[in-house]
Amino acid sequence: MHPEKEQFKKEYLEYIAQSCSKPFSECSSREKYEALVYMVKDCCSGLRTETVRRRQKEGAKTVFYFSMEFLIGRLLENYLIQLGIRDLAEEVLADLGTDLRELLECERDPGLGNGGLGRLAACFLDSLAAEDVPCVGMGIRYRYGLFRQKIFNGKQTEEPDDWLVDGYPWETPVFSEAVEVPFGGRVDRRWEDGRIVYELRDTQNVLAVPYDVPILGYDGRAVNRLRLWRAGPVHKQLDMEAFNAGDYSRAQRTNNEAEAISCLLYPADHTAAGQRLRLQQEYFFVCAGIRNIIEFFRATGLPWDKLPERVSIHTNDTHPALCVPELMRVLMDGEGLTWKEAWSITCRTVSYTNHTVMPEALEKWPVTLLQSLLPRIYQIIEEIDRRWRDEFDTSLPDWHELWSATAILFGGNVRMANLSVIGSHAVNGVAALHTEILKETVLKEFYALMPGKFQNKTNGVSHRRFLLQANPGLAKYITDRIGDGWITNPGELVMLLPFRDDEDSLRELSKVKLAAKKNLCDYIARDFGIACNPDGIIDVQVKRIHAYKRQLLNAFKILALYDRLKADPCAAVPATTFLFAGKAAQSYAFAKDSIRFVCAVADLVNSDPLVRERIKVVFMENFGVSMGEKIYPAADISEQISTAGKEASGTGCMKFMFNGAVTLGTLDGANVEIRDRVGDENISIFGLTAEETERFTTRGGYSARATLESDPVLQRVMAHLTDGSLGTMFWDLYDALLKYNDEFFVLKDFAPYLAAWDALAAETGNLSFQKKSLTNIARAGWFSSDRTVREYAREIWNIQA
Repeated sequence: MHPEKEQFKKEYLEYIAQSCSKPFSECSSREKYEALVYMVKDCCSGLRTETVRRRQKEGAKTVFYFSMEFLIGRLLENYLIQLGIRDLAEEVLADLGTDLRELLECERDPGLGNGGLGRLAACFLDSLAAEDVPCVGMGIRYRYGLFRQKIFNGKQTEEPDDWLVDGYPWETPVFSEAVEVPFGGRVDRRWEDGRIVYELRDTQNVLAVPYDVPILGYDGRAVNRLRLWRAGPVHKQLDMEAFNAGDYSRAQRTNNEAEAISCLLYPADHTAAGQRLRLQQEYFFVCAGIRNIIEFFRATGLPWDKLPERVSIHTNDTHPALCVPELMRVLMDGEGLTWKEAWSITCRTVSYTNHTVMPEALEKWPVTLLQSLLPRIYQIIEEIDRRWRDEFDTSLPDWHELWSATAILFGGNVRMANLSVIGSHAVNGVAALHTEILKETVLKEFYALMPGKFQNKTNGVSHRRFLLQANPGLAKYITDRIGDGWITNPGELVMLLPFRDDEDSLRELSKVKLAAKKNLCDYIARDFGIACNPDGIIDVQVKRIHAYKRQLLNAFKILALYDRLKADPCAAVPATTFLFAGKAAQSYAFAKDSIRFVCAVADLVNSDPLVRERIKVVFMENFGVSMGEKIYPAADISEQISTAGKEASGTGCMKFMFNGAVTLGTLDGANVEIRDRVGDENISIFGLTAEETERFTTRGGYSARATLESDPVLQRVMAHLTDGSLGTMFWDLYDALLKYNDEFFVLKDFAPYLAAWDALAAETGNLSFQKKSLTNIARAGWFSSDRTVREYAREIWNIQA
């Protein structure tokens, strides 16, 4: 046996003995998995110690990245790859009679996020460690995640995502750094040493306990950490009188109310109690995180005005917007700084990423809620707003409109996006089009007042997870042709471009794709009981379910193909499997109806003996990172069909691109920049532009009914909603399209979408399609999160990466 292999085996069996206290042969798969995690985790700890020591010596600046979500996925295989020992681990385990893949399946996806926001944050953590940028992710350790999605009788149902049921071996609780987070109470003011001193009294405190997860950079270059905060009572309490009276819920009420803060991601907020819990969550992890930062900086011994030179606080969307007033509170009330000093430090330290152009997604909280729940924080927000208004330049044309639009307090609400912009030194969008829309519509008043504050930072994804790890066949194909430099420098993927003219390479690429499709079809057959054709097209739309993302449009296309095949069984429709996946928010009725509609279409198509051999429809329940890693490598067509001007960026399009899928989409979000890099001939674009949708929305001129009446194919598709052919009626969807004039232009874009799909699908069996596929892979390097975080580091955080 190779000495390296022998050493690995010896160390692993030692970890088995320590953690299991029994022979390897008697250990369960879970126990073997945990022992391997502890072995890798200890390696990370050693590297982390080296990383911290080196950075302290360098006086490095640290980014504290606040996000409500970190959708990190499974870590074991990723870290084995990062350390360069995956194959070694597989060999050693095989010698011991164990399949590494069996152990990898023991790991649950952590329930720490929902969609693109959380996965972007996780990709950033991966790339920041790979680029050796000091970073601490700040989030919440949700006990039950968002929810576990189940499809029952074609409807979404929600169950708790009990991802911590077996524990989480990657985390380490740090009880010594737990902090108390105050809620409620009252603010006392007194004059002391020539200044007004503010003190919170009679608060209901919650204990925030940090749990650290190592974030390993590629090749072990550096180890950062993700710090997740768990909420609990400061002191466990039990009401003995209530307990002995049999009122067990009341006996534990104080404990339960504290623990509820970190129970679920995005609890429903249609009630006053739900709103209160949401706001508690946001302040909870902000307050705990800021306290951490203060202690981190205090250890440097530097004066407070040097804080922006050693710390960057980045807020990922508006959920952590309270970082601005909380940092002000700590600097003034805790450290005795004046308002002017604290405000200068805060604005130079905090930066903000906006993730949406949807007005309803820009958070607002009732003033009365902040006054009661966070009285001192509200006072500071009120003062920030007052100073903003008082110092406003009233000589500007239309100053009153600018003043009203940019105020933080307005209409009885606190506008969190406005707070974020005013309190940050940099504001960025996440795609070129998105940033322009922010400048021209959503935040146009701020842009008019402070254009230098705005930047664009187009999103990226971790190519090491979504290509190197998820698609080893394609990774080998690439490395065989251009070497492995692309793993650390994804820009080198452009070296694949000459192979577009090599027919043997194109045929080999087709074989790699077929192998990935077979793996996915096997998975679908095993887990969902549906047989799919790997030799046909795999057409995929996986993302959060929302009206503007237009799963409805995709389903309409499938119905049009169904009708075509029913009318002419010999019609030119290539064999295709249409895959959908994604979760609908629990209280979002339209999104839930969309899932029900897609499932009804699937039942219609898959049960028809005339059609089901040509097309299949599968809704894959409970989409997450690990499922995505199976889907992305197999896709031929990447459906990115949101209403133009509504998607901030989208990162699924990038994951598909790295794996060679060809984008079928609108000129929205990052699709625009994908087109710019691959060329019009290597992407399929259809439909209205953002300018056209904005014009129709603001000026009118679009009639959904007229569009329907002019298109016989669309008329037949629409009839399915109300004629009973789908086993039920979909009047709410019908009304959304006609009664409410099709807000997201599903009917308007239907005909060009269907034509674009027909043209692209007809090409999939040809080498010309493989040429498109290879071009997309070769041009994908720019969409790595490595590039994105380097831009953040240089241009927002002032760190040279």
